[in-house]
Amino acid sequence: RALTRHLRDRGAMRVGIFSNSNLSREEMVVRVRKTAPMSGAFLAEDVSTKKTYVVKPPQGVPTHFKVAAIDLGIKGATPKYMARLGIEVHVMPATSTFEEVKSIKPDGVFLSNGPGDPAAMVDVIALVRSVLTEGIPFFGICFGHQILGRALGFDTYKLPFGHRGINQPVVDLTTGKVEITAHNHGFAVAAPKANEFNTVYGTGRVTHISLNDSVVEGLEMNNTPAFSVQYHPESAAGPHDSTYLFERFLNLMQKPQLDFKAAN
Repeated sequence: RALTRHLRDRGAMRVGIFSNSNLSREEMVVRVRKTAPMSGAFLAEDVSTKKTYVVKPPQGVPTHFKVAAIDLGIKGATPKYMARLGIEVHVMPATSTFEEVKSIKPDGVFLSNGPGDPAAMVDVIALVRSVLTEGIPFFGICFGHQILGRALGFDTYKLPFGHRGINQPVVDLTTGKVEITAHNHGFAVAAPKANEFNTVYGTGRVTHISLNDSVVEGLEMNNTPAFSVQYHPESAAGPHDSTYLFERFLNLMQKPQLDFKAAN
């Protein structure tokens, strides 16, 4: 209980668990403090694929689109889910350049979940800005959502308590519908929730917020074909309230030049 109260008042922090140690309490604290903090951490490259691989639609499902999926720590279920919708998914390394992405002539770009501090992902942020400039349909989830936020010019920040688990309530500000969603993130996007925002890529808005702490959980652009969510719509096992977002991505690739709302 004392530990719970300590974390409640001070937020998530680094910890050390020692067993049969001859270290003094002071030496233990020194060791814990030497561990790398999450702020500024560049971790995606460690968990990303080293070479591009392709996930094709299963037999009997026609291929409608080709998507470049930038792997920042992608889950296996994600490209498989998109493939079932008729998308040929090219899963590419986190270090991929915009020229490498364009070389496969994708109909859309997907930015996956992954670990680390979004502020450290300078090259991927630049990649997303090039995607937005070219008007290529874009969908980001979790880490990809945070990177879209930074590409649009917003700050990101570390949450005092990260969102973890498969029962996180999120409200769609357009419909008022509450979705139960799967979360695993310790950072968030500092975008204005009350009104539409202006960026160099046009206007946009916050689409979803957390009902627990009002954290921004979704972004969309009004005239640029791009949107993102902070949670995992393809969670397995987990809730399936938000799998419709992949179909929204399909619609966006069908109508990339239309207003985003018209593509829903």
